[in-house]
Amino acid sequence: MQQKHHRIIIVGGGPVGSIAALTLAQAGIPVTVLEREAEIVADYRASTFHPPTLDLLEASGATEALIGMGLIAPTMQYRDRRRGKIAEFDFSLLRHDTRHPYRLQCEQFKLVGWAYRQLAAIPGAELCFSHEVTHVAQNEDGVVVQVTTPAGEKTLKGDFLIAADGGRSTVRKALAVGFEGFTYAEHFLVAGTRFDFKSAMPDICSVNYTADPAEWYLLLEIPDMWRIVTPVDPDREPDDAMQASSIQSSLQNLLPRAEPYEIVVKAIYRVSQRVADTYRKGRAFLAGDAAHINNPLGGMGLNGGLHDALDLTGRLIRVWHGTSDETLLAGYELRRKPEAVNAINAITQRNKRLLEERDPEVRRRNLEEWARIAANPALAYEHLLQTSMIASLRRSGMIDVP
Repeated sequence: MQQKHHRIIIVGGGPVGSIAALTLAQAGIPVTVLEREAEIVADYRASTFHPPTLDLLEASGATEALIGMGLIAPTMQYRDRRRGKIAEFDFSLLRHDTRHPYRLQCEQFKLVGWAYRQLAAIPGAELCFSHEVTHVAQNEDGVVVQVTTPAGEKTLKGDFLIAADGGRSTVRKALAVGFEGFTYAEHFLVAGTRFDFKSAMPDICSVNYTADPAEWYLLLEIPDMWRIVTPVDPDREPDDAMQASSIQSSLQNLLPRAEPYEIVVKAIYRVSQRVADTYRKGRAFLAGDAAHINNPLGGMGLNGGLHDALDLTGRLIRVWHGTSDETLLAGYELRRKPEAVNAINAITQRNKRLLEERDPEVRRRNLEEWARIAANPALAYEHLLQTSMIASLRRSGMIDVP
């Protein structure tokens, strides 16, 4: 293809935008990343990297970096608040399907920081902090982006644009792309503590999904702390739920102890299940949360966004260097959107329903089903193929069946 502006613009410098930028830059394509924040934000909402994601990130060097920064979780559990461990799944069942048969727990901002350092060493790669996009336009030759910066207004031009600017994407709105779906009534609370839960709950592992009709929770071990994700009653004010006393109450409900918990981090946020009407408008593409958002129960949002970035950049690289024509770009939405609907959204919604089920009889059947699946190696293997996203990536053709 003929490049008029000889640059691809990426809006949003989070994990999806930074990996998209790094993949393009490593392929010799000039990139400009526009990040509205003044520095890397320590966001603790996403920290799980699934086995096939680690496989796909190997070529960029990100997998080696993540292993060095993260924590390997070889198993995961489904639990009940009253009955304890119900089922445990061992990722070694996937040893013939992936080079990384485990979950890797690492905060997403650590991946971003690593990617930024790699970008800084590549000629033609620009990372612009405090650059907030206010408008996007395009023509047959490229895209035009209006940006607010500390030095004033700027106009930037590129041959293509990747919008990785989150669930409230300015680019998606500027392109007038619908974002159908719904928002949950309750907020989700994230808190982190350095207390070692394994010392008091020796039967847990590093990834624990615990069902409860009143207050389900997700308990995750990351390298320097334990994270808990739990719902907040829709009738409670978010500011009230963020008070130290309220977070202490949630942690004490999880594991009562005489001493208060040290609360290292805390955050509260709304959660939605939405998918963009289209992933492409002309020369502009949506990826990650700008294209699809979901609840965190399954660790699929970050991983799905990275899959978007890797599929899209693979196509852009081939078009840019002339090994394929621009018709190849039409396959991005055809491959990625169905998986956002049928895998990412479907599985995360199901996970939430299972954890919060209130009907005693339905709850009993759910717990028995978890135990039955875990006890049968063939069923456990199929379950892990789905929850690790291997099945989704095979179905879409991003990875091959061995």
